[in-house]
Amino acid sequence: MDRAFSIDDLAALARRRLPRAVYDFYEGGAEDETSLRANREAFGGVRLLPRALVDVGTVDTAASLLGATVALPLGIAPMGAVGFGRRGGDVDLARAAAKAGIPYVLSTTGTASIERIGDVGGRLWFQLYPLKRRDAAVRLVERARAAGFEALVLTVDVPVGGKRERDLRNDFAMPFRYTPRNVLDFASRPAWALDMLWHGVPVLENMAGLADTAADASQMASSVGREFDPAFGWHDLDALRDAWRGKLIVKGILRAADARRAVDIGCDGVIVSNHGGRQLDAAVDSLTALPAIVAEVGHRADVMVDGGIRRGSDIVKALALGAKAVLIGRPALYGVCAQGEAGATRSIDILRDELVRTLRLCGLPAVARVTADALYEPEAIFGARHTGEAAHGTASAGAVHRE
Repeated sequence: MDRAFSIDDLAALARRRLPRAVYDFYEGGAEDETSLRANREAFGGVRLLPRALVDVGTVDTAASLLGATVALPLGIAPMGAVGFGRRGGDVDLARAAAKAGIPYVLSTTGTASIERIGDVGGRLWFQLYPLKRRDAAVRLVERARAAGFEALVLTVDVPVGGKRERDLRNDFAMPFRYTPRNVLDFASRPAWALDMLWHGVPVLENMAGLADTAADASQMASSVGREFDPAFGWHDLDALRDAWRGKLIVKGILRAADARRAVDIGCDGVIVSNHGGRQLDAAVDSLTALPAIVAEVGHRADVMVDGGIRRGSDIVKALALGAKAVLIGRPALYGVCAQGEAGATRSIDILRDELVRTLRLCGLPAVARVTADALYEPEAIFGARHTGEAAHGTASAGAVHRE
């Protein structure tokens, strides 16, 4: 782990430890994986313009998020089935986040229960999918409230699951399908396979917890996508706002008009996201969608973004385009799959160190000082109409350099 100097290094370690089918489940996107690649490529198209001779002897990485201070403008995004890659991985991620002073978002399809994560403490958010069984959704929300979760994150971009062709080719499913091909694949990673054989395959604890019998739990885990409600609408979000009195965040927004409507209903935050490229393959990448949403609601709600973040400089770029914070999924997942809590901590440490280095190199002594002024020619990438209020909804177009 000491030789892991980048998120890509952690990805390589995870790949060496996991069967191909499991790694592909985490790594893959929808269809041709166009939006998956676009998420990463968008950051490469944004350049920063350093300011010289600024005192950056001390750099403050703290940020304000949902009315409280976090140690970094960073959170760990909700991810399902983490335990398939590392037993206890959800808990490892929550512990690493708590130690780092950043939020951790537990997924509805996590492999640790709401109560188990609640025991870890820290800044905890619970991610909820719109479920056909409204009584089941209410039970999950009530459990999250009782366990001390401070925010509810409603994911709104999964009326149906994306077509993930890596999983189809690998015949990957939950529970595992023990085809000859998969058995050989699993056997190629003996440490992983022995752990699964000895302790059993993890289950989606919160989904299984909605079932009345063990058989029902197994069926629910194997057909989790069919539990999502494609008819969930704005009136349902309004009802959820009334039912949940904590902070409410909507995740999976790419249109400024949708962000405005969510905030009008009373949402406290918006996560600009295309689900890591795992849903609509033709969708716009998250970073490109960010400036318009910031311009629309950034003065009324906290706007966050996920998808494609692999470097500390990516965090600075997102902040300069107006995000209050970024969420990471795969980078943290690589770490936890490679070496549990230590690996998760390493992923955060890498991004923290790169963030501080980037801030210093840009002449920025604090996260709070990052504005559109740090960008070089953003209108060439995102369009001039989006750059005027790019940084936290306040920067003027004249503040953007075009040297």
